[in-house]
Amino acid sequence: MKTTIGKMLLAAGMFAASVPALAEIVVIVNPKNPATRMFSEQASQFFIGKSTLFTPVEFNEGAPIRNEFYSKVLQKEPAQVKAIWSKLVFTGKGTAPKEYHSAAEVKKAVAADVSAIGYIDKSAVDDSVKVILTVQ
Repeated sequence: MKTTIGKMLLAAGMFAASVPALAEIVVIVNPKNPATRMFSEQASQFFIGKSTLFTPVEFNEGAPIRNEFYSKVLQKEPAQVKAIWSKLVFTGKGTAPKEYHSAAEVKKAVAADVSAIGYIDKSAVDDSVKVILTVQ
């Protein structure tokens, strides 16, 4: 019996070690941007094209942080967000966000544009960007 329990605990530990920890996501803007705080509901408006006050920048399609951001902030599946942007682009009412491969690229794009808004893992934050929302 002890062997079976030990094997189960070992298997559970190995499984837990193989599951990546969820990122602590933060929404960022250029340090010169006057915004200091934002609610998730406000941030979501920029990432689904309902407001043009900020220019959203994204991670590439399929990036785990993008999927988590969509789930937690936009409360939508990636396919739903893609459909929203497809419609906006097709009707001429919007331009889809530029996509980047890494947090460093997202950060660089936000740091270069005072109207840009993006999201990265909190561990990647430095003084080139300003955090206005920590995603819960």
